[in-house]
Amino acid sequence: MIETAEMLNNQAVRLVADGNFSDAIACITRAITIESDNYLLWFNLGLTYRDSGNMKEARKSLVKAYELEDEDESVIEMLAIVCHEMGDDENAMGYCLEGLSKNNMNSHLFNTLGVINFHIQQYEVAAQNFETAVIINPYYYDALVNLRDTYEELKNDNGFAECQMRIREIESSGGNN
Repeated sequence: MIETAEMLNNQAVRLVADGNFSDAIACITRAITIESDNYLLWFNLGLTYRDSGNMKEARKSLVKAYELEDEDESVIEMLAIVCHEMGDDENAMGYCLEGLSKNNMNSHLFNTLGVINFHIQQYEVAAQNFETAVIINPYYYDALVNLRDTYEELKNDNGFAECQMRIREIESSGGNN
């Protein structure tokens, strides 16, 4: 059987599902030797490194994916998340803003931007980010939870109660997956 990048990537996905990160990384690394310009392989390598806790390698892999394909919003968002998780909120915010300049209807990027602003205690700005995410996607559970928590910080009791009501509605319908 001929070894292909796709086959190796699929094997890596199965390995990650089983929690076997080192073998998954080896598979994706091997796939990259076959298709070094495939940004999705670099993206998957970054995700796998992140899941394994190796944030430095995750960031390097995601930067390579971004260099190969700077229009993929998933790559931009994950790069922002990894930067934030590494304590680099300045670059994380920059990636979010760049992604939003390409698509200002990306609720996930608004949510990630809100998380960063919340982290740096810019609660008013965070609330605006989460509100925008929820306007774009009224059933975005994580953004609603984040908005509720931000309203709590801002002592906005009415906003808090409204978010809490909507969160319960989503939970009762089984929609918070």
